[in-house]
Amino acid sequence: MLAILGLLTIVLLLYLVMAKKASPVVALIIVPIVTGLIGGLGLEIIDFMTEGIKSVATTGVMFIFAILFFGILMDAGTFRPIVNRLLRIAGNDPARVAVATALLAMIVHLYGSGAVTFLITVPAFIPMYDKLKMKRSTLACVVALAAGTMNILPWGGPTIRAATALDISVFGII
Repeated sequence: MLAILGLLTIVLLLYLVMAKKASPVVALIIVPIVTGLIGGLGLEIIDFMTEGIKSVATTGVMFIFAILFFGILMDAGTFRPIVNRLLRIAGNDPARVAVATALLAMIVHLYGSGAVTFLITVPAFIPMYDKLKMKRSTLACVVALAAGTMNILPWGGPTIRAATALDISVFGII
């Protein structure tokens, strides 16, 4: 019964948000409460909400800090030299702009933080994509593919951290 209610919750959330019947915040609050009450959870819902908030609060605060921090760095022009050089090389050729996007995303993603990669690369390239009438979904796809590629390379941040935690070589068995 709970699995069916969980599926119903997800489907209803998607429908309400995608059909623009409710804002995401309202849907994410109301729908789980209603389906929880239908499932007979009663006052247990409050405990679940409290535990859920506790489990995601630190991550939420980290993302708020990251957005503010990298927003300030972008406004201060910290990444401008790299972005300007890449855009100068790319010119007005959409294919070159996509390659420049991937290069910036790979440079930024050496540390291995997807949020930082998107926070730096997307705002830097949106004006160029809009100017060239390129799809923003292409920008998101190129950044995601570049970050994903960097995740599996031996010198990428996530691979090095995983290898260090497991006390193994990133280059495998020779």
